[in-house]
Amino acid sequence: MRVVRERCAWTRTIVHRDLVPYLVEESAEVIDAVEDGTRADLREELGDLLWQVLFHAEIAAGDPDDPFDIDDVARGLTEKMVRRHPHVFGDAVASTPEEVLVHWNAAKAAEKRERTSVLDGVSDHMPALALAQKLVGKAAQVDVPAPAHRLADPATEAELGDALLTLVQLARTRGWDAERALRERLRALRTEVRAAEASSVRPAPR
Repeated sequence: MRVVRERCAWTRTIVHRDLVPYLVEESAEVIDAVEDGTRADLREELGDLLWQVLFHAEIAAGDPDDPFDIDDVARGLTEKMVRRHPHVFGDAVASTPEEVLVHWNAAKAAEKRERTSVLDGVSDHMPALALAQKLVGKAAQVDVPAPAHRLADPATEAELGDALLTLVQLARTRGWDAERALRERLRALRTEVRAAEASSVRPAPR
């Protein structure tokens, strides 16, 4: 990566923002390989995704004000994983996946003490359905209920897929934008969550 950055005329011009479309594309191709590819496909696509990480780190290494390199990235990741696995690297005990999550969430909360909302750290750049699932979970943490609707309740994940596709087809026939409709509803849900958080903050007694 260092040699390519130094000697490739195109690569020398690239900044972090330029790589975003490639990161999205390579991530999608890893998903394709996992869900419908061969082992060789997965190996190749993981390499392409790794190249994006190396590329970003090499760009960052040249930053004049706040440089870091791939070793710093790996070191930070190692330290984080050790903190979040006290049952592996420390004396904590976790014999079930649920107990593991307790340790993970406690460590994460300690790391992110500056966060003031359950919504902090949730990226709006996630695909709409993935974002919806994430935000519904966050809303539940502050007792904001999921919206109710008259739509039938699917019995299986396959039926859920059919129901979602039916809604997309309905949107298409009526000239609606399904993606926009969901994102606009999610913006409203974010507002509801922040309102619930604000209402739960009470002034300290005097």
